[in-house]
Parts: sequence; structure tokens; C-alpha cells
Amino acid sequence: MFALRNASVVGFLVQMPCCASHLVTHLSSGHGMLSSKRPSPYSAVDTERYSSLVKSVISRVSSQTPTTMQEEDEHMYGPIIGTPPPTATATGGERRRSPKVLHPFLHPEETTAEEEEAGAGPLARIHLSRGQGRSAVPSVTRILQQTLSPEQVFYLERWKRKMVQELGEEGFKEYSQNLFKQGRTFHSALEDVFTSGVKWEAGSPSEMSQYSPEVRGYMESVSHVLEDVREVRAIESTVQHSALNYLGIVDCVARYRGVLCLIDWKTSEKSKPFLSNTYDNPIQVAAYAGALNTDVNYKYQVENGLIVVAYKDGSPAHAHKINSELMSDYWKTWLLRLEDYHEKRSAQASSDVSEKR
Repeated sequence: MFALRNASVVGFLVQMPCCASHLVTHLSSGHGMLSSKRPSPYSAVDTERYSSLVKSVISRVSSQTPTTMQEEDEHMYGPIIGTPPPTATATGGERRRSPKVLHPFLHPEETTAEEEEAGAGPLARIHLSRGQGRSAVPSVTRILQQTLSPEQVFYLERWKRKMVQELGEEGFKEYSQNLFKQGRTFHSALEDVFTSGVKWEAGSPSEMSQYSPEVRGYMESVSHVLEDVREVRAIESTVQHSALNYLGIVDCVARYRGVLCLIDWKTSEKSKPFLSNTYDNPIQVAAYAGALNTDVNYKYQVENGLIVVAYKDGSPAHAHKINSELMSDYWKTWLLRLEDYHEKRSAQASSDVSEKR
């Protein structure tokens, strides 16, 4: 990769892998360059290096880092100069993959008529056990972190480089820590709302005055969404897939405008008006819902999702609905990521054995 700078443009000439991941559907195919003489420097990228950075993209508390990655990357650096990669021109794009085993998303046998008739049912708050044996079960976040495409890693690296340039290493570290702190405080405030038993009244001065300045804007942002949330069934509760053996912690399960949804609360200082702006978050929601649907601790099924992006300045949050059809599509994408994760782990294990011989 070469840095290309002049008085009018700041860009990069980058060699992209020959097969772009179909998951990064929001990346434009009109940029990048493939060289037949030199292998791509990103073809065997070590995504472990970017673990802390990726957490701020697909974590449970923040949707702050670039989501429409190429758009924000070009805003910071200028366009990547080069010809379209073969995946967008000569080959007509990567052929869409299918999971090797299509594990079902729904398990209706887990639903009991008594539970459905009981309305909201008991509120689940199952804490994650960090005792012996749990370390062998990967989390949804870890799996998504370790299966990023080279393109995703490339744009994330450029974003981090820009942030460090502006803030310095310590400044960037502090920036990331503040995002997580604000996100955790926001989630705690939401927990208080859902467990208080008091009906939320949007626009009430008394509602806003009880919150600290660092979270007040976020609560004002989601105020109109909270009006439509009823029958909360789970808050900050662990789910584990009984067959695929992964786990996660769901933010909330409740009815939103009458429809039972797995709700994911995110924070952002930038507008995320479209579902495509939320990066891998829909895959995350589908993974959580699929796990919940097999978990014996939950006697109901969740077919729909909701990603709520709250804004620090108090502007109205964007509530992105994921209907059952979309959830099915994201579930298949999750199964592919899970396959990639296990294949990577197997390859690493084989490599470790070979090195010991």
C-alpha cells in the first residue's frame, strides 16, 4: 500500500483481496485496485490486532465508529485511487455463499401456550457466569471480531490512524473509554426505567432532570421510542445456543408497538438513519435471537429485532426494525460468520501442532 498525497487529494492506492466479502454490502465496488503481480497485504490480516477497535464498532454499547465505512473513510482521507476489483467487474461479483448446515432460527417446540397466555411473563436477568468452563464458549462479539473481512479491517485501520493523528494515542484511548462509559451509563438508565414499573412519559421535565448530563441527551433521544415499549421480558440477560454453543447478552426483549422484539440499544454522535448504517449490528441481533430461541431459560420465540440508535445531542433516536424475513437473512449470514470462525480456529490449531513437531 502506498500513501499518495498532493495539494488537492489525500488518498491511498490499495491492493484489495480478489474476493470481497458479500457481507460488506455497503462498500462501493467502484474503488480499490487488484494487482496480479503482488499479493494483497491484507489477505492474511491478523484481526486480533484490532480487537479493542472493533469492540467500539460491534459492542453492545456503541455504534460510534464508521458504519458506512467507505463513505466516512473517503470523507477523512479522500477517495481510494485505483480500478474496480475483479469481484465488481470481470467476475460479476462474488457468488453468494450458503451455510453448510442451515440450522433453524426458530424452535416452536420451545414455546409454551401457558407462557404466551401469561402476557409478559417473568422478567429474565440471567447474569453471565464467568466460572470454570465458560471460557470455552465464544461470545457473539468475539466471533464477529475474528471474522472481519480484509476490507473491513482496512477501513477500520485507516479510521483509527486518523483518530490517533488528531487525538494522539492517549487521547484516542480516552475517547474510546468515554464512549464505553457513556454507553454503560445509558444502559443502566434504561434498566431503571424498565424495572421501576412506572410508565414512561415522554417530554416530562421530571423524567429528564433525574439523569446526569452525560446520559440526559441519550434518554431524551429515545424518549419517543420508550413510549412504545411494553411487556419487557428480559433485560441484560445471557443467552446461549444449545446446539451451536455460543453466547451473548441481550439488551432487552419486549413488545415494540405490539410486536415482540429483541431490542439492541446503541449510542452515536453521528446520524444513523438507515439500517445499513449500523454495520454488523443486525447480524449480532439475529445471533442473539437465534440463541434465545433455543435457550431453555426462555419459554418463547423471538422473530423480530429492533436496533435503536440514541444520540448524545438529544435528537430523536432512529429505531430500525428488523422483521422476521430480514432476521432470517441475517441469521444465515451469522451462520456463515460462525463457520468462518470455526474454520479459522481449526486452521490455527493445526498450525500450532505443526510448529510443535
